[in-house]
Amino acid sequence: MKFVELKSHGGNYYVVTANIAYLRKDENGQTKVGLVGGDSLLVVGSMEDVAAKLLAG
Repeated sequence: MKFVELKSHGGNYYVVTANIAYLRKDENGQTKVGLVGGDSLLVVGSMEDVAAKLLAG
């Protein structure tokens, strides 16, 4: 299992990369990270920044 830290204005998350279903651009330069099972997280950074962080692990 590979965890990656994603920063949010409300606090940080450690997410298992295999549980990420999609990335979607949101307002104010944030990205919505969709999780398997239907939940989502709002994190700081563009889709490109978040994708690069996930790939770098």
